[in-house]
Amino acid sequence: MENKEEINAITPTIKVVNLHKSYGKKQVLKGLNVEVFPGELFGFIGRNGIGKSTTIDCIIGSKKFDSGEIYLDGYNVVTQPLEAKKTFGYVASEPACYEVMRGYDYLEFVASIYRMSEGDFVRNSRFLCERLALDEKELFNRISNYSHGMKQKLCLVASLMHNPKIWILDEPTVGLDIMAVEELKKMMREYANHGKTVFVTSHNIDLVSRLCDRVAIINNGEVVALYDLNKEPNRRLQLPKIFVSIYGE
Repeated sequence: MENKEEINAITPTIKVVNLHKSYGKKQVLKGLNVEVFPGELFGFIGRNGIGKSTTIDCIIGSKKFDSGEIYLDGYNVVTQPLEAKKTFGYVASEPACYEVMRGYDYLEFVASIYRMSEGDFVRNSRFLCERLALDEKELFNRISNYSHGMKQKLCLVASLMHNPKIWILDEPTVGLDIMAVEELKKMMREYANHGKTVFVTSHNIDLVSRLCDRVAIINNGEVVALYDLNKEPNRRLQLPKIFVSIYGE
C-alpha cells in the first residue's frame, strides 16, 4: 500500500510537455511545460492574452495544438480523447450551457454523458446546488432567464457532478457574488484536500496567493516562474510584486 501511495504521490494528473500552439504566424505557446499532482490546488497565472486560456483549451481537447504532448491521469488527450475527457470537470470563464434547456434538464443531460446513475445524479446535484445556494426551484426555469451568476453556478455544479479526478477552472469567480465566491474557495480547497487535482486560472492574485499550493506564471509562451507556496510561504505576500516585475510594468 505504501509503495502505491508513493507512486501516486509523484505521478502527475496533468502533464503538459513542450506544448506549441500558433494562430497563423503568431506563436502563443512556445514549448510550455507543466506538471500538476494529486491533492494539489495549482494556480496558472499571467496577463491578458498571454496564453492561459489557450493552454486550458489544449488540455481539455477543445483546440488542436501544433506539437507537444498532454496527459490527463496518464491518458494522452490526442490518442485517448474519450478516456482523458472522463477524468476532468471544466468551468469556462464565460458560462457555456444550452440556454434553451431548463437547468435541471441540462444537469441531467451532462450526467447522461458521464453515464451517472439516477441516484448519484440526484444526490450529487442536490448537494452541489445546496453548497452554491442555487435554488432547486430555479432549475425548472429556462437557462436563458438566469442571471450570469446563476449560469456560472449551474456550470460549476455540472462540472463536479461526476466527481472527476481533475477540476479545471478558468476565471471561475467572474459574475459570482461574494458569498458564492467564498463557498467556491472552500470547495476548491476541500477538493484538493481529498486527493483530487484543482487547476485554476484567475486574475485575482490575492485569491491565488492565499489558496494555491503551487503557482506557475506564464510569459512569452512558456512557464517562466514556478513557486511552491507551502514551502516558501513568504511568496504568498510577494506574488503581486513578482507578477508585476515579470511583465516589466
